[in-house]
Amino acid sequence: MVTFLIALAALLIGFFVYGKIIDNFFKPTDAPTPAVRKNDGVDFVPLPTWKVFLIQLLNIAGLGPIFGALAGALWGPCVYFWIVGGTIFAGGVHDYLSGMISLREDGKSLSEIVGEYLGERILMVMRIFLLVLLILVGTVFTVGPAGLLKMLTGVNLTVLLLIILAYYFLATLLPIDALIGRLYPIFGICFIIMALGVMGGMLFSASANMPEMVLANLNPKGDELPIWPLMFITVACGAVSGFHATQSPMMARCLKSEKLARPVFYGAMVSEGIIALIWAAAGITFFHGTGGLGEALAANGPGGVVHQITIGFMGSGVGMVLAMIGVIVCPITSGDTALRSARLILADWFKMPQDAMKNRLMLALPLIIIAGVITQMDFNALWRYFAWVNQSIATIMLWTGAVYMVQKLEGKAFFAALIPAVFMTAVTVTYILHAPEGLQLPLTLSTSVGLACAAICLIQFWRNRNQFGISAGLHTH
Repeated sequence: MVTFLIALAALLIGFFVYGKIIDNFFKPTDAPTPAVRKNDGVDFVPLPTWKVFLIQLLNIAGLGPIFGALAGALWGPCVYFWIVGGTIFAGGVHDYLSGMISLREDGKSLSEIVGEYLGERILMVMRIFLLVLLILVGTVFTVGPAGLLKMLTGVNLTVLLLIILAYYFLATLLPIDALIGRLYPIFGICFIIMALGVMGGMLFSASANMPEMVLANLNPKGDELPIWPLMFITVACGAVSGFHATQSPMMARCLKSEKLARPVFYGAMVSEGIIALIWAAAGITFFHGTGGLGEALAANGPGGVVHQITIGFMGSGVGMVLAMIGVIVCPITSGDTALRSARLILADWFKMPQDAMKNRLMLALPLIIIAGVITQMDFNALWRYFAWVNQSIATIMLWTGAVYMVQKLEGKAFFAALIPAVFMTAVTVTYILHAPEGLQLPLTLSTSVGLACAAICLIQFWRNRNQFGISAGLHTH
């Protein structure tokens, strides 16, 4: 319990201390934001800060900090280090940068931001890369909830798929405050209550024995699944996630002031880190270690494990309701915003104003049709690459943030993005070379190549820093 409480305190301190440092680099102003200057009543809509925060939290979270944290907990309490360190120094910085840069770049989508600061060549790659990723996210978060609903209700799977896709179509098409702005705050509160209820059950249950930190790989499969680099990819949304960078610009179009960027973007990431910490601890506490957790995941899947933990710590009444919200509603709230983000990327790409319904229809309808077609395909093999693709996008966003900070901010602020960018480069390259879905090379060789790639990127960045707008790494011009 002591280790868990220290990790929880570290996350809170990280928000107030490191989050403030990052915010100070940008010197937020009261200048009119895109939500105010470009208010179109559809995507650029000023919303109350508390709503923006809850929408952002649910956008970036879904089941990510639950499923990812449970999978990461298989390595034992050492996962706390990555959840805490990753959230404060990588994920929080990543989410803040993607949101704040979008605020200062007229509400641009991630692909356009990356193209602006990393060049035209990567712009087209990112557009296509992100569209494929977002459609895939929307599709998977259609099939998963539909399958669970079929088990609970007995309703035909095709009918359920059509119902969820119809909702996605409306959420993608209608103004941000019509459906998402009304429903997300409610579900966001339920999401937080579920996590706090599970934490309360762990802390105050006489039968709960929370394990303390052990600096060892406790994965039931041992050295077959090493901590480096697998754990750093597996946890994903609970520490750093590229998917967040596709969502932050959506909320940047709804913020009334730059001064709200830290509580909304950095704050939502810290909140997600806390939720991930709770679920990682819950997994190894409820099932009495990584062995029991591994058996439960193998037998019941992550959705079944969430169901067991929530009911076990909160009872069959409230626990049952919140578990259902967690495994059914939360993925849907990631699927709809994924497809909405895809529409916004297309709109920025083709420079199509979205205040006219016909323009939104032209983009939303094909996205829904494509997602519907993909639900009928077997794409399980492709989905195994999602975690790696997700972290690769986060890496690209961090490099983009480093270049932006070189150009726009004074001093050595860019180190805040540069250091996690270098680290994540090593992680993603090592993973794809070593992982079962990658090239399956020996870990030592994979790590050496990963570190070499990170070093090459760092050297290239450092050599070109003057072209980015600084002299000797000291000043902007």
